[in-house]
Amino acid sequence: MDEVQEPAAWPSGRQLSIGDGQTRATVTEVGAGLRELEIAGEAVLWPYPVGEMASGGRGQVLAPWPNRVEDGTYTFGTVSAQAPLDEPDRRNAIHGLVRWLKWDVDEQGKRSVALSCLLAPQPAYPWRLRLGIRYEVLDGGLVVHASATNESPMAAPYGMGLHPYLDAGPGGVDGCTLTLAADRRLVLDERGIPQGSAEVAGTTYDFAGGGSLTGVRLDDCFTGLSGPAGHVLPAGAAWEAVLSSGSGRRSGLWADGAWGYVMVYTGDTLAPDEQRRGVAIEPMTCPPNAFRSGQSVVTLAPGGRWEGRFGIRLVD
Repeated sequence: MDEVQEPAAWPSGRQLSIGDGQTRATVTEVGAGLRELEIAGEAVLWPYPVGEMASGGRGQVLAPWPNRVEDGTYTFGTVSAQAPLDEPDRRNAIHGLVRWLKWDVDEQGKRSVALSCLLAPQPAYPWRLRLGIRYEVLDGGLVVHASATNESPMAAPYGMGLHPYLDAGPGGVDGCTLTLAADRRLVLDERGIPQGSAEVAGTTYDFAGGGSLTGVRLDDCFTGLSGPAGHVLPAGAAWEAVLSSGSGRRSGLWADGAWGYVMVYTGDTLAPDEQRRGVAIEPMTCPPNAFRSGQSVVTLAPGGRWEGRFGIRLVD
């Protein structure tokens, strides 16, 4: 579909629609977020109204770090930084710095749209970083190409995540089954900060063979990801999570090797009328608190570039 020119006063700015008759997606100018996705006439993502802000992080791009930074403080080399505590109850900085910024629309076509954002040096991140994201309707689903380039004269730390919610269907999360092959789960404290990890095999967090989400509350990070046994991954994918709704629809989110972690959140702490309506499957390049721990943080040399790819589809 062609770009729809909408009022710039909407909270998420212009709405950028792409599609091919089988798949339709809407991307927002603010945050370069994914507001809605339909495949074969079904809502694969839990959307939010165009006249509202993205609640619960729905569809947002999380950079230059995903998830949390404890106390909002970190060091990298000789640089010390302080980020705003936008999760004040837990005294954390959360989900980076670009999800509420207006992004530039670089390309707009019928089946794809590309946006970019220049993150200027600031106390929370004193490097110059250019981010890019391209959404493309392809092979009956949506493929997302993400990139980051360090335009600073010194090395920069980098991490990224995205926050789509797979739609749970009319029965909500309690009517769903999750399939996710992972070796380990990070053990998080009450602030959402990792305190170690544990094997998932044989535990209530083992979803490799598919597990019911009835009464299950998740806000957990998994790693050691792969494709479930007997599951055919898309070309170039390293892992895929599949949400099966009560209606029988199976939605998959897959990612390449750039995304070594995934956060799974069943929406239990959202506003009462939004709880457990979707499952956030959040591909991440690094775990929570990575800018403090250094775990899996990408080091971008001056002029260095990072790229990653993931996608959303219906699974047969």
